[in-house]
Amino acid sequence: MPASETTSRPLAADDPRLAPWRAFLVAHARISRRLDEELRSEHDLSLAEYDALLTIARAPGRRIRMGLLADEVILSKSGVTRLIDRLVTDGLVERGVCLSDARGAEAVLTEAGLARMRAASRTHLRGISEHFLDVVDPDDLEAIERSMTALARGAGPGGVPDGRCDPGDTDTVSPILAGPRSSSGGR
Repeated sequence: MPASETTSRPLAADDPRLAPWRAFLVAHARISRRLDEELRSEHDLSLAEYDALLTIARAPGRRIRMGLLADEVILSKSGVTRLIDRLVTDGLVERGVCLSDARGAEAVLTEAGLARMRAASRTHLRGISEHFLDVVDPDDLEAIERSMTALARGAGPGGVPDGRCDPGDTDTVSPILAGPRSSSGGR
């Protein structure tokens, strides 16, 4: 049935079209809870903290404006402020000032934060594999990606992938989850 036909019918609480929505919510909640429990148990990091560290690590220069970070990790600006406060206290992130706009605050990943995020990434990726990839039929992955991308696009823009403050900053990010480069330029 074309999308225009499904949206023209009013939705009622007992509508069978709500089943995929409910399944999505339950799956997301359960998997997120499992990933959070594993990260807390093995690395003393919450899923939100890990997500923030990863988002900062992926930003150019490993620094990102606080507002863009809030968009990327789906927290309010005050929620990101509290999260960053905890990460600063733990020495994983520093607060910085935008080089091109002193009014803007940035979260800057420390070397300790990068190391902690890299260590936790093994647990996180194992969890994604066990709780998602090993459960979903490989033939369904493309359809899931296509559907989730359409949902995200339909919900409007999130954060800007390029979260740097200085538009002239052309520092490229090396692969995040790998360790530092050796002097020969290899991994």
